[in-house]
Amino acid sequence: MAIIELGEPKVITNSEGKRLTPSVVGFSKKNELLVGDLAKRQMVSNPENTVHSIKRHMGKPDYRVTLNNEKFTPHGISAKILQKLKHDAEKYLGDAVEKAVITVPAYFNDSQRFATKKAGELAGLEVLRVINEPTAAALAYGLRDGINNRKIMVYDFGGGTFDVSILKIKDGIFEVLATSGDTELGGDDFDMRIVEHLLARFQEAEGKNLSDIPQAMQRIREAAERCKIDLSTLETANVNLPYIFENKNLDIDITREQFNKMTEDFVKKTISIIEKTLQDARLSPSEIDEVIFVGGSTRIPAVVKAVEGFMGKKALQNINPDEVVAMGASVQAGILGNDYLKSPREEVDSGNLVLLDVTSLTLGFETVGDLMAPIIPKNTTIPTRNSKTFTTHYDNQRVVRGKILQGEERAASKNVTLGTLVLDNIPPSPKGIPRIEVTFDIDANGIINATAKDLGTGIMRSVTIERPQGLND
Repeated sequence: MAIIELGEPKVITNSEGKRLTPSVVGFSKKNELLVGDLAKRQMVSNPENTVHSIKRHMGKPDYRVTLNNEKFTPHGISAKILQKLKHDAEKYLGDAVEKAVITVPAYFNDSQRFATKKAGELAGLEVLRVINEPTAAALAYGLRDGINNRKIMVYDFGGGTFDVSILKIKDGIFEVLATSGDTELGGDDFDMRIVEHLLARFQEAEGKNLSDIPQAMQRIREAAERCKIDLSTLETANVNLPYIFENKNLDIDITREQFNKMTEDFVKKTISIIEKTLQDARLSPSEIDEVIFVGGSTRIPAVVKAVEGFMGKKALQNINPDEVVAMGASVQAGILGNDYLKSPREEVDSGNLVLLDVTSLTLGFETVGDLMAPIIPKNTTIPTRNSKTFTTHYDNQRVVRGKILQGEERAASKNVTLGTLVLDNIPPSPKGIPRIEVTFDIDANGIINATAKDLGTGIMRSVTIERPQGLND
């Protein structure tokens, strides 16, 4: 978390005195709520009452996690993390914190953004803006290093998600040209490849499958993460877990070369996403002036080598990749609050800083034959709105109902259903006669609203986007 202090973004510490708060929530054996480091410490001793990486499940209305015999939604868990951050910020500042800018992966869909905003509200915050993580990073670099008149690529590889964004920065305007990503690719997947390797080796040696023993699995997951981190600086890392099962020990060396082979498909996938994003921006690697690394997974040597090799230039890493997004969010908050901002190179009038972000996924609606009719194409600058006209399918039809979709597939069923559009009280008439103009509006948070107008009568009617029930819990 970060604030603007004396015109500059500043990362502030939590109540444990640390600059990073793990996204882990749990209940102790005494039924106490634990968030952050306290929850992470009990992941081995109390795994059934501890949850991590909830970000991957945001926006899934039917997903629940059970802690302490109580079921929680993903945004409910996220709210507990945000409540801690709010409390810790208030303790640090000695003042109430009521408003915040929250960042999300650029490839989050509407349901995921809506759930994130909901989590902030449940935590007692007025969410001023939900912005994309790569865009936030660009804001932080733009303010600090005076990057101007440049085209930049932000490569954001965190623990749970991956994004690439291409931006043009000119005269204080941060314009996103294209963005793409994978909300289910991150450092956690690298950890799991090590976990799978360790499980296979132990089963070969001892004939025991440890995957159905929760405490053993949690010890192995933690060891895998440490191994991954060690291999960023060492050629060989040792995993040593005494008494992992009865009197058996797990003691295995893993080389960086082995790790690279285990995970090379993940690295190649990120490069293919870079290629796609550059194509969408109609740019070549040589036309990109700067590459910015964001997220802890950018410390993996194979990742650095692959990206710098493909782009033909060294990446900027002079701001901590774990902190740069929070710093950028504070800059956005400063812009929204018209605060005084300054750069080491020059004084900056926050009123002259403009952020032009884009929608990362195409928005459309379902038509006959399981097809999606696009309304707002991906990489359209937001906020934006667009309209399409449709009609009734049978005589005297009083209600029109259809799915609102996000995605790039032609088949409607292969895209994400955000909710249902419902328009009622249509005047009775023969089929095909009513002309109903539906307008989709994407706000600056990337969240969708809708209105409708009967073009025959000129009457405006409200349209309800019926979000899945789980997102309103």
